[in-house]
Formats: sequence, structure tokens, C-alpha cells
Amino acid sequence: MIWPVYKISRLAEGFISGGTPNTKIEEYWQGSVPWITGADFDDGGVILGRRYINQAAIDNSATNIVPKGSILIVTRTGVGKIAIAPVDIAISQDITGVVLKRGVSAKYVVAAIRNKMPVILAAQRGATIKGVTRKDVENLTIPLAAPSEQRRIVEILDQAYALRKKRAEADAKSAHILPALFYKMFGDPLALMNSSEGIPLAELEVELQNGFACGEKDVEDGVPHLRMNNIDDSGVLNLELVRTVPLDRDTERYRLMEGDVLFMGTNSEDKVGKTCLFMPPDNRIYLFSNHLIRLRVSDLRITPEYLAGLLHLLWAKKFFPIIAKRWVNQSSVAQSSLAALRIPLPAARPLQLFTEAYRSLLPLRAQRMRSGEYIDQVFAVLLHRAFSGDLTAKWREAHLDEILSEIEHQNKLMENYNSL
Repeated sequence: MIWPVYKISRLAEGFISGGTPNTKIEEYWQGSVPWITGADFDDGGVILGRRYINQAAIDNSATNIVPKGSILIVTRTGVGKIAIAPVDIAISQDITGVVLKRGVSAKYVVAAIRNKMPVILAAQRGATIKGVTRKDVENLTIPLAAPSEQRRIVEILDQAYALRKKRAEADAKSAHILPALFYKMFGDPLALMNSSEGIPLAELEVELQNGFACGEKDVEDGVPHLRMNNIDDSGVLNLELVRTVPLDRDTERYRLMEGDVLFMGTNSEDKVGKTCLFMPPDNRIYLFSNHLIRLRVSDLRITPEYLAGLLHLLWAKKFFPIIAKRWVNQSSVAQSSLAALRIPLPAARPLQLFTEAYRSLLPLRAQRMRSGEYIDQVFAVLLHRAFSGDLTAKWREAHLDEILSEIEHQNKLMENYNSL
């Protein structure tokens, strides 16, 4: 069965644009109407309670209220985020609200739009802030199944989405284990640095080495070259995208060994200082870029795990912008500034326990990541099959008479809407 295809504009009663009230007028921000931006979207939902505005703010700005149950799509700064308004809500200029016609399922349309997300992302334009226009949203086409089949599709996708959400929640909780352990055993890393205790890193047996720049990338049969994107916000090696460089760059000076600490010396101000421990994922040789600094620990008073944990927690506490040099879009912590840091020396037993815990948690995280990737792949397949008709093919055959009647009623309803 081929479903009819409609533009979003045919399914919508209207589209609502947003804006930002004047932040200098304090009374505007003391109301009861939730006001959100693209930053308030979280895993398919919207976070409320961060900012509220009053009617005067709405009357004197470009923001508008989107009614409960409408679709919210981020069209600038975070394009592609999508959710259903849980209450009447005011929106920023980064969001377009879609008020659907009566009888059109918001959950179904949201799922259908997610399936067409590559089309939306490909339509982005803009030099500084990329985005899509309201017209792009209006012209997006989706297949419209019969209402009962829509409900069946949403039911199946909801179950898959709930599984993804549980996995994300578990990952978020797991990410707090090592920081909590560090605090318990050694204390607040920022307080430790401010105490001026410890020994300068330069006086410990720790070798510091900057990486190298390479213009060539994605070289066939080349050597993996780790870069800024390969250290994630959890302080773990991220190998989702690994560039390769020519084999002639394979020098002993830039090789990585198990237990090397990788420090992000150059990046944007909010990213500089991220740190991870390098554990080889396979038997290949790995090199590293000039944006990273390798720290190779041979001092018995600390371990690579302790140093990686300390430095990454200092990044989380926004310590490194204090000692970084700044350019227009970049910050950099020089090797000399890193070497000057006074490293607190921990007691032997806590150091051993923390090191063992760090090592044991790394493979568990890798396992969680593989599981998460598998769940994401399954969800993507389900999403594709849902809107190609394959997902509910057997169910549709069993309910064919009911579906044909619904389709006829739905087509008449759409014709009536178009005649208004």
C-alpha cells in the first residue's frame, strides 16, 4: 500500500515564529510563561523551569506562545531538535512552532520528521549561524498512514525510544562514577590546585610531547591520527571519526603507547583542557595532532589514570581558560604552562584503588557505547521501515478493511481542510 504524501503545510493549521524579550528589563523575566531556546531541548523533550516571562514581554517582543501539543522544531543553532510542547510555551527565534490540524497525530508527525531529518540538515544555510527557514519546514513532505496505523507505528517507536532513553540515562549516571570516586579519595581538584601543594609537573617523571599537524587526511592505508574530536566530554577516547595520515609520518616521536595521557592543548575556550587515557583499541599504530599534548608517566608517585582524571576534572571545573592564551576563536594551553602545574601527590592506597577502578570502568564504558550504537542502529532501521510501510505490513493486512475506511475518511477530511 502506498500512503499519500503531504507537505507539512497541508497538515498544519499554522506556523509560529519566536523571538527574545529584552533581557535588560528585569520584570519581563518574572512571569509564569515558560520561554525556551534550542538549548532547552533534551533527548526528545523540552526542559521547563529555566526561564519564565510575562505577558508584557510577549507583547513587546517577537516571541509568541505555542499551544500545548504543537510541534517545536529548532531551525537555528542546533537545527534538527524536535519535541512536542508539553504546555503552552513561548519560543525564541531559534524555534518554529507547528500547530497541527485537528485529527493529525503530533507524535506521528514528529516521528515522520525525524525520518526526514537528513533532508532538513542538508537544507541548512548561513555563514555565521546556519539554519533552515520556516518555508523549508512547510515544504517538507511526509507520508500519512491511516490513523489506526499511525497509532501502531507510534506505539512501536515509543517502545524503541524508551529503550534508547534508558540507555542514555544509564550512560549519564555511569559518567559520574569516576568524578565521584576522585572527589571521595582525593578531594576537590580545583581546591587541590589552589592550595599550591604538590610538585610542578615538570619536576615529575612525566614526558610532555606536542603532536604534529598534517594537511593530508583520510589517506588510504594511512596511519590513524588522533585529533580534537577524539577526546569526548567524559574524558574518554572517542573513535567515531578517526583521520588517517601518510605512512611517512609514522615516527617514534609521535607514536602513542598504552597508558599515554592525551591533553587537548588547543581548541575553543570551553573545550581546551579535555583529557583522556589512551588505550589501544586494536593493533594499529596511532599518532596524534598538534592540538594535543602527550604526557607519558614513569613517575611511581602518580599513575596515568590519576593524572588523566585530575586534568579532566580541572577542565570540567573550567580551570584551563585561566592559564590559556586566547585568539579570536581559539584558546591554547602551552606545554610550558601545563608543565608548571603543581600536581598533588596522593597517598599510595587511594592511588592504587582509584587506578584500578579507572582501568576496570574503561572496558565497561566501551561495552555501553557498543550497546548504545546497536540500539541507535535498530532505532534508525525501525524509523526507516515505519515510513516505508514495512514495519506494520502484517498488521495492516490483518486490519485492511478498517484501514481502507479510515483512509477514505482521512482523504475527505484533508479535502475539506483544503477547501476552507
